[in-house]
Amino acid sequence: LCLVLHVGDCQLQTHCRIQKCTTDFVALTSLLNPALDGFDVEFCKALRAYSACTYRNSKVCRGNLVYHSAVLGISDLMSQRNCSKDGPTSSTNPEVTHEPCHYGARAQRAGEQPSPPAYLFCGLFGDPHLRTFKDHFQTCKVEGAWPLIDNNYLSVQVTNVPVVPGSSATATNKITIIFKSYQDCTEQKVYQAVTDDLPAAFVDGTTSGGDGSTKSLRIVEKVSGKYVEMHARYMGTTVYVRQLGRYLTLAIRMPQELAMAYEESQDLQLCVNGCPSGERIDASGHLPLPVAGPPAMAAARARAPYTLESATSACHEKMLVKDIYFYSCVFDLLTTGDANFTAAAQSALRDVEALHPRRERWHIFPSGAGAAGARHSPGLALSVAAVVLGALL
Repeated sequence: LCLVLHVGDCQLQTHCRIQKCTTDFVALTSLLNPALDGFDVEFCKALRAYSACTYRNSKVCRGNLVYHSAVLGISDLMSQRNCSKDGPTSSTNPEVTHEPCHYGARAQRAGEQPSPPAYLFCGLFGDPHLRTFKDHFQTCKVEGAWPLIDNNYLSVQVTNVPVVPGSSATATNKITIIFKSYQDCTEQKVYQAVTDDLPAAFVDGTTSGGDGSTKSLRIVEKVSGKYVEMHARYMGTTVYVRQLGRYLTLAIRMPQELAMAYEESQDLQLCVNGCPSGERIDASGHLPLPVAGPPAMAAARARAPYTLESATSACHEKMLVKDIYFYSCVFDLLTTGDANFTAAAQSALRDVEALHPRRERWHIFPSGAGAAGARHSPGLALSVAAVVLGALL
């Protein structure tokens, strides 16, 4: 054929297009969220599409070093992700893929996000400690029912009860989550967990929302009666709910644009604005540890004889990094004497590592304070209060 065509045309037809293969792969994977269920399946599809593209260019790219590097890279990634070489592939034209119930694809296709969407994290654990969407860390009492999140897409309400007689510290024993209806992706679904009843289904008995084939909303039970995950693909949101001891913890990752989509009347959201000043245990610069005072507090202390040293040791066994989660653990042990709060702090940090979008913000450190320095002060438990306050404020 080249004998009857111009030389320039022949050179054009035999041009190596490895860069186009790579660009398509990057476009496909940029829409994926590692925190969401199904990430590995979609990533493997994209890898197989990348591999097929390189195969189609194998002859014309034979002497191209970038091509050979790409082939080796694909092989390594397939091995790391346990991807089979045979199977479905992703579309090589992601910009025309119509996935109305896939948040990342929908946002990028509509031009709402020039780059992958920005995500926020919020968590609640212990008695209770709150990490807001702004990465502010607070310890609150907030007894009774309070809204963590209340926007146009999602509502999350927690109920907190007193933990120790004579102390204002509380912990969560009930969580209610409402996934609001959204187009054809899902009808409204309500999830509710209480102490000793952490179901793997919504209140209507179903485990998914919308068309079952797309799995735009579903519940995944990780540990029976102790740990469930909820994946809302249509809004790029993941929720973890756990029971540790007698109390519940919650962690959530949500796109910033959806988390901030609420009316003025919905401004009381702990994840957005933190706890009201009157509800913070660390108000006035002191934490009311049960080390003295009324008989009820003294009795509680007698049942849970943790010293600063023993509480520090117990928390250090679970968490080697002395960040705010470590100090929250120490505070919880001294306040309640309940060893389950150690596991709650540890799992809260694991949830941050799984869901928080920015690795450099996983750990929050108290400034200029540490348990080692507090160990030598005369008022051990009260020194811990100061240390924790330095981290929480």
